[in-house]
Amino acid sequence: MGPDRHDAQEAGRPDGAAAVVIGGGLAGITAALALADAGLRVTLVEGRPRLGGLVFSFRRESAAGELTVDNGQHVYLRCCTAYDWFLDRVGGRALVPLQDRMDVPVLDADGLRLGRLRRTALPVPLHLAKSLAMYPHLSLAERANVGRAALALQKLDPEDPALDGVDFASWLARHGQSPRAVEALWDLVGVATLNARAGDASLGLAAKVFKTGLLSDNGAADIGWSRVPLGEVHDTLAREALEKAGVRIELRTRASALARAEDGTWQVTVENGPHGREQLTAKTVVLALPQRETHGLLPGGTLDGQDRLLDIGTAPILNLHVIYDRPVLKQHFFAALGSPVQWVFDRTEASGLAALPGGARSQYLAVSQSAAQDDIDRPVAELRARYLPELERLLPAARGAGVRDFFVTRERTATFAPTPGVGRLRPGARTQTPGLYLAGAWTATGWPATMESAVRSGLGAVREALTELGFPQGQLPQEAA
Repeated sequence: MGPDRHDAQEAGRPDGAAAVVIGGGLAGITAALALADAGLRVTLVEGRPRLGGLVFSFRRESAAGELTVDNGQHVYLRCCTAYDWFLDRVGGRALVPLQDRMDVPVLDADGLRLGRLRRTALPVPLHLAKSLAMYPHLSLAERANVGRAALALQKLDPEDPALDGVDFASWLARHGQSPRAVEALWDLVGVATLNARAGDASLGLAAKVFKTGLLSDNGAADIGWSRVPLGEVHDTLAREALEKAGVRIELRTRASALARAEDGTWQVTVENGPHGREQLTAKTVVLALPQRETHGLLPGGTLDGQDRLLDIGTAPILNLHVIYDRPVLKQHFFAALGSPVQWVFDRTEASGLAALPGGARSQYLAVSQSAAQDDIDRPVAELRARYLPELERLLPAARGAGVRDFFVTRERTATFAPTPGVGRLRPGARTQTPGLYLAGAWTATGWPATMESAVRSGLGAVREALTELGFPQGQLPQEAA
């Protein structure tokens, strides 16, 4: 970074037109794009050599050849309107399509019974009535009780502070949900979206997931996932969009200090190996880092009860990557019951395996394990011994198939933990110090730790910043308010 960068940024700009965004995950990318779209001159600082935060890809030389591997399987729903805006903004919508209608194959390992959760075109809640009536993993009485609980859930207000302190499992038990119903339906959805089982999840966040995804609109839960490596959308396309918007991107650059000058501007001390230490000056700073890193950079007195950020826990996600020497799964994905396996996705095309010599005869499956506290630190050999037999139990075609590669990606702090009481710990975008704003999926978006929450947090931070600066907000999605 050159010594005259700040002067170049400010040349010809009105007061307050320079902004620094710290953190290049989805929240930071969103904030930088939205600030630039509003006319500010933006610098985005990211410590990693890439953008995308925890939604990224990497190259791996495997026994099958060089693959592009996603660190984990990420999906979104039609109700994720902010993330949908993000895809449009970076030009990635066609690469991350949605199902025409929600359709989730659910395979029970005991007896290999296949059920499906899929919607019809009928209005809510009738859109799921046929699917629930035919769902083979629950008894007739359990299906009826699920319907009654869904109607009760629909009456809850996810923003009611009283719900934040209640665990979801207790509420389900009070509404007649059997352990089997919790496993076969409520946790099937909840573990994947909340990264916690019902007993460890806030009722407020669970109500948000189920009301928004399943009970708001008949198409709200249609599922989308990237048909290309995640890095192609959240790094390559995002970087192109940022550069086109005039955002200066500084990778491998870490913010080490943040201080407010007497004139009200912010001094951001950044460190970059080749360039050393330097200061950026801006009227507006968006801090889009995880909660602990945010706490470490915040000046004292920035938030009321600032140390509460350290009480926001984290939850892990584990992904197992298996390459078979033959096709073993005909569907794009499925969820499993009665097995430690949770969700399995076919990544053969997206990884580039299909284009490799012999790749068309192979198949790459990604096993996504949320709330993975019990497995996250197991050695690879133990995970292999635990999960390969399970995949063979679920997929008869895998029995006798050769395993060309087996490897693991671990995100020990993948999300914030959605435990009861976490809502009172999540701060809003605005701090007590003018010009400084917070973003990140862990902030008070009302959503669990999803890509949607990350994007909404970035938009929310920009909305607050533009309000304070007196800039127009017309280009911001209204749902981010």
